[in-house]
Amino acid sequence: MNGTSGRQRALRYALLLAVLALTVGPFLWQLSTSLKSTTEDIYTYPPGFLPEHPTLANYSGVADIIPVWDYALNSLRVAAASVVTNLVGASLAGYALARLRFRGRRIAGLAFVAALLVPLESILIAQFTMMRDLHLNNTLIAVVLPGAVGALNVLLMRNAFAGLPQEVEEAAVIDGANVWQRFTRIALPSVRGTLAVVAIFAFMGAWDDFLWPLIVLSDADRFTLTVGLNFLHGTFQQDPRLVAAGTVIAVAPLIVMFACLQRYFFRGVGEGAVKG
Repeated sequence: MNGTSGRQRALRYALLLAVLALTVGPFLWQLSTSLKSTTEDIYTYPPGFLPEHPTLANYSGVADIIPVWDYALNSLRVAAASVVTNLVGASLAGYALARLRFRGRRIAGLAFVAALLVPLESILIAQFTMMRDLHLNNTLIAVVLPGAVGALNVLLMRNAFAGLPQEVEEAAVIDGANVWQRFTRIALPSVRGTLAVVAIFAFMGAWDDFLWPLIVLSDADRFTLTVGLNFLHGTFQQDPRLVAAGTVIAVAPLIVMFACLQRYFFRGVGEGAVKG
């Protein structure tokens, strides 16, 4: 019996290690490539994982060719605005769907579900036309607006609010608390984990977005990081070290943000899974 249990445990660990290698392995390889000097042959077989002479010259090389830090600042502005708008908008909409009683509430909830089924590519022309009519083309505001309030984030907040005990709000109503006070003082502090999930999803979606900024932005000084780094593939096709360095620069903020919010993230996954 113990032998069977030991084999099962070993199989689980083997599967976990395989999944870890598939998910983390490519990033570690890019990190290793970005630290290799030009004197090292990155095409050697068998490939060498650890750089023989680690150097940060590739990172400065990226900054010498394209204004990577300006692009990163543009991406940070877009991502920060997306986080704020999603936290505010998704929280308000989610609370209304979960706690308020109004005509058309079910239809509104179905509309958010239906929005998840619409492919982004099918509405790009409509979005571009709308931004043009609003005279917002080639601005960072146009990059933020389409994702200002994500349908998935609204549904996550709706489920989190629906899972809260109804008795707590009923007691607040008896004490004379209005809707806004119940929302800010009772509901929001109880779903901090889901708020962290929404913040991470909004930041990652805005930071990683490539297609929409590529379409709506035309001036190079307004490019986001994902669009700006695309020039490395065209200019330095024979130097993957610089491409790898640019990739690490783009991924690093996501890792830092998740590391800071991971405790709330896993708590929020449980909150969002509660069915109201």
